[in-house]
Amino acid sequence: MVIRRRNRQREGARFRYSAWDGTQVGFEYDAQDLFKELTDDLLYHGDLNAAMRRLMQQGFQDRDGNQMQGLRDMLDQLRERREEMLDQFDLGGIYDEINETLDDVVAEERDAIEDHVADTAASGDQRANDIAEASSIDKNLQLDMLPPDLAGKVKGLQSYEFMSPEARQQFDELIERLKKEVAQSQFDQMAGAMGEMQPEDLAPMKDMMAELNQMIEQRNQGEEPDFEGFMDRHGDFFPENPESLDELLEIMAERMAAMQAMMNSLTPEQRQQLQELSAQLMDDMDLQWQTQQLAQHLQEAFPDMNWDANYEFGGDQQLNMPEATDVMQQLGDLDSLQQMLQNASNPSALAEVDPQRVEELLGRESAEALQRMSEMARLLEENGLAQNTEGRLELTPRALRAIGQNALGDLFNKLMDDKIGSHRINRTGVGHERAYETKPYEFGDNFNLNIEQTVRNAISRNGQGTPVGLTPDDFEIERTEMTTRASTVLMLDLSLSMPMRDNFLPAKKVTMALHSLISSQYPRDYLGLVGFAESAFEFNAPQLPEVSWDYAYGTNMQHGFMIARRLLARQSGTKQIIMITDGEPTAHIGPNGRPYFNYPPAPETIEATLKEVARATKEDIRINIFMLDPNNYLRQFVEKMTQMNGGRAFFTSPQNLGDYVLVDFLEHRRRLSATGRF
Repeated sequence: MVIRRRNRQREGARFRYSAWDGTQVGFEYDAQDLFKELTDDLLYHGDLNAAMRRLMQQGFQDRDGNQMQGLRDMLDQLRERREEMLDQFDLGGIYDEINETLDDVVAEERDAIEDHVADTAASGDQRANDIAEASSIDKNLQLDMLPPDLAGKVKGLQSYEFMSPEARQQFDELIERLKKEVAQSQFDQMAGAMGEMQPEDLAPMKDMMAELNQMIEQRNQGEEPDFEGFMDRHGDFFPENPESLDELLEIMAERMAAMQAMMNSLTPEQRQQLQELSAQLMDDMDLQWQTQQLAQHLQEAFPDMNWDANYEFGGDQQLNMPEATDVMQQLGDLDSLQQMLQNASNPSALAEVDPQRVEELLGRESAEALQRMSEMARLLEENGLAQNTEGRLELTPRALRAIGQNALGDLFNKLMDDKIGSHRINRTGVGHERAYETKPYEFGDNFNLNIEQTVRNAISRNGQGTPVGLTPDDFEIERTEMTTRASTVLMLDLSLSMPMRDNFLPAKKVTMALHSLISSQYPRDYLGLVGFAESAFEFNAPQLPEVSWDYAYGTNMQHGFMIARRLLARQSGTKQIIMITDGEPTAHIGPNGRPYFNYPPAPETIEATLKEVARATKEDIRINIFMLDPNNYLRQFVEKMTQMNGGRAFFTSPQNLGDYVLVDFLEHRRRLSATGRF
């Protein structure tokens, strides 16, 4: 396709320059910006490839708020451009323009015949006048008997003996122009080499086409054609200087496909007339045969080109044959680009697009956007956020951490905006977990010196200058938290109601954020992950981005508590379960080991769930429940669980779920640091 990137030169490099007015700001983004745009999609679906496709479709903004055009907008532009062209042009002008020129030739000849009769009559020579009148009758009869079709009319005039030199010259010029236009329509840039050719000089072209057909047959038979030798002998026909046989054939296929699309778009009568005219003009049978062979070879080699394209034009701007062929090639390029963009499943697929041709079709903004999109995968890979495994992009461990950090950052930014979450504590502990606060050194403290603040204290006391004199009063140490270990299992509701009520993404974002918080700030802590729907299952952090909801009905809290207890039994320190859910328990594991579902909740489901709550309480496991959009029945059930367990219940919404979960966790974690208990 013409929109594929080629190594050949078109018109040389083109650059545009303008005065700086402050508006020429480039689209600025890096791997971190790109990955942040992908975070919510990754949290929701967990598929990097699908997330990239959706981002390509919709586009995104850079750090300065500049919008990068997406594929969806480009496809809309393509459709609008196609409709504009179809509404502007009239393809029937090809036929009309040639026919009008032939009518002018005939009219010029008839005028010359009348003038000749009048001149002989004025001369007084009766015999000459009689001959002139007889000749005029004969010639007018010949003109009257010209066939109505273009090819027949051209053939008749080619054998006609003109009386008017002007008419003869006009007709000859038309035939030469039409021959060149037919050749140009079929062979594109070869027409440049044919520009000065006379009809008798077609032998080199026939030789070239015969050799080209032979090379195609050789390659089809598994042989290696002598492409370099071919270019040495016939390179003048190809000013674009193709670097391979495939590139040469693609160049020719594009133009021939455009010519075929133009023929398909004519009425049957117009199509027949142009076909017959082309055959009449290219009256060399061998050349016609070589052309037909080449067309067949090209259709076999490039079946995806628009050989069968058919366009319905509704405009009034008439086109001659070269103009029509150019329009058809543009329409073919629009169709090819549309197909490529629709089928682009990953950024690397866009690397084949020719940005110069896209700029010609859609403008610079689209060309630059496609260029950036094609580099997205490479950008992520170079920054360690993605890896290519058998043609498919996969998240790296670094990417998993980045998702969590982005989610955590979003939630903490919201906390700051809401002015929630500033929870200072007075007690300091002894350990390696930094609290990111400092205090004056006191006798007995671990000497975890904060150099920056210590030097600041000395400068504030002594003023600027060197050397800086330090005294014990300047010493500032870092506060640290108690190293008491906490073990947490987060139970994430994956029932169908979560996405249906728009609760899934906020819940999963909180899960990723909590994992990031614990792994970065509390590395000694344990975080287990349990998903529950009709049944429950354990999963690990690398699996978290891919975890999605279950299409089966059921909210099996009982099974989730069972697995959570088993995970916490292997851990030390204080233990808690954090459960995020939007529904009451409607499923449990029955005596047969299979999940049992019923709505409204069956008494045996309630009983089985409360038994697991009692077991957790006995094992000193605190259960904190975060309820999304609870109904009255669910509220009563949760309150009963908290009474049994001593945990807390938070009745929240998707908008503030993160506030509640993170603030509660941090408050309890700091309480643990201070007291050793949740």
